[in-house]
Amino acid sequence: MEMNVLYSERPQLISQYDQKSVAVNTQVIMTNFKSEKNDVPVPLANGSTFPLFGPAQNSEADDYDPFEHRKVDHPTSDMDTLIHLLKGSLGSGILAMPLAFANAGLGFGLVCTFLIGLICTYCVHILVKSAHVLCRRTRVPSLGFAEVAEAAFLQGPEYLHKWSRFAKAMINLFLVIDLLGCCCVYIGFIAKNVKQVLDFHSESDVDVRFYMAALLPLLLLMGLIRNLKYLAPFSMIANILMASGMGITFYYIFIDLPSISGRPNFVEVTKLPMFFGTAIFALEGIGVVMPLENNMKTPTHFIGCPGVLNTGMSFVISLYAAVGFFGFLKYGEFTEPSITLNLPKEEVLAQVVKIMIAVAIFFTYSLQFYVPMEIIWKNLKQHFGARKLWVEYSVRMAIIICTVAIAIAIPNLGGFISLVGAVCLSTLGLIFPGLIDLITFHEDPGMGRFNWRLWKNLFLICFGVVGFLTGSYVSINEILES
Repeated sequence: MEMNVLYSERPQLISQYDQKSVAVNTQVIMTNFKSEKNDVPVPLANGSTFPLFGPAQNSEADDYDPFEHRKVDHPTSDMDTLIHLLKGSLGSGILAMPLAFANAGLGFGLVCTFLIGLICTYCVHILVKSAHVLCRRTRVPSLGFAEVAEAAFLQGPEYLHKWSRFAKAMINLFLVIDLLGCCCVYIGFIAKNVKQVLDFHSESDVDVRFYMAALLPLLLLMGLIRNLKYLAPFSMIANILMASGMGITFYYIFIDLPSISGRPNFVEVTKLPMFFGTAIFALEGIGVVMPLENNMKTPTHFIGCPGVLNTGMSFVISLYAAVGFFGFLKYGEFTEPSITLNLPKEEVLAQVVKIMIAVAIFFTYSLQFYVPMEIIWKNLKQHFGARKLWVEYSVRMAIIICTVAIAIAIPNLGGFISLVGAVCLSTLGLIFPGLIDLITFHEDPGMGRFNWRLWKNLFLICFGVVGFLTGSYVSINEILES
């Protein structure tokens, strides 16, 4: 996610935050390069954010090593990057994995979780590889996700050049929609967990929408914090609470596990799009990849074998598959959108877990909210004069109110999770990486024998489009029926 700030000859170091995660990477930064041509500043909105010149000759591109030109104050080691990758990928989506298995079946869900995880990981590989090649061609040290798309279109066939700004704008748009959608999902997670605990003690059945509305004042207070320094401590609190809550949840899951034969290995086909949307919501973390790679001391170690990416994603996919498998095995057709909602309502320890998870996700809301707010505000602030501060506060409050209103309007947590995954993450995690790879290598080295690169990327794009359309259709139907 690109947060464009100032124009200068030196790279800008910008803090980056994780999407979908209950944690925030306060250490992760990326280098965002600005350029000027004929002393005219690069446009802030959707203009080019890398040097504007044609493709370098092959010999010149080969001579330029972007990794040697990266100037990062605090580069991360391979272990640091692995930890950040795990933090960025292990988020609230893990709570919804048992529901994903409920929409696929025990055996089929297990196979498809690993398959989707492998496809998502491969898409990250080709995105990073494309970024490395484009950095050499454009002779800049690093590029963000949206910048990679813009560079690919400008370096591709001439008829695509005019679409470069549109490609960059679309990625930023889907990032904003995804992150704000996750904020809406968080409100549902918090409200449903708090409702279970309070309803049990008050012996009532209050509509979950009232709990969502009651969160608004607290979310407004947290959302008005503009300084990252004050938001960062909440990351550690969220990490501790989430880890502890998941540990206790596993304890409950493994008590008196039923036989595998009692659960279906496959459910009806009509539920599979819901599985796809929920699984990709949980597994996809492509938004944190470029900031992590851009900040590494040895970027060549990010992809490869075994590589930081392969190591981290192997752990993430295995953990998500285990939570989904054993969660569905334990609760079967009664699996809730958040696995914590299946824990015993009358036990104090289970109630503590629900409150811990709710608090962790509440803190994450303000951290998650920061990134889309930055993207939106950077494109708005030039239109206002001396009252920028008051306008920014007004925009912040308006967006927070909108997320609460959307959550209240769509209280179906499972359907909303699937919708966000199908709409945004299919686009960001599958369609755009395949498109970028296709354009970047269309001439050098070309499509390969039997046009294998073309067919491979067409498969990724079609897979993303089918998931987008079917997942969105089924999710919207699920929401409307509820």
